[in-house]
Amino acid sequence: LHMQESGPGLMKPSQTLSLTCTVSGGSITTNPTVWSWIRQSPEKGLEWIGWITGSGNTGYNPSLRSRTTISRDASENRLTLQMNSVTPEDTAVYYCAKRTNGPYDLWGQGTQVTVAS
Repeated sequence: LHMQESGPGLMKPSQTLSLTCTVSGGSITTNPTVWSWIRQSPEKGLEWIGWITGSGNTGYNPSLRSRTTISRDASENRLTLQMNSVTPEDTAVYYCAKRTNGPYDLWGQGTQVTVAS
């Protein structure tokens, strides 16, 4: 199983961030697998953003919920993170990660997102 994130790299404040995690070697619709988006910055450390299950159910970090949407395209085996109204505080390395009835056991390599005017 392999996970690969992709995204815009550099953004301006107030724009909408859209990241993709392409999964190969396994189906994103398998249960009870949970697919998560997590970010890391020097200021905040690791921060969980949200998840989507093999069944398509979602959950979000309450502090980010109002401007975050996680979705999937089962036909493309791809996960998507959308975050509205980004600010420089959203600058981080963004990861997708997988877990199944336990701790996260697979991470993508991460993609850097920088928000600057």
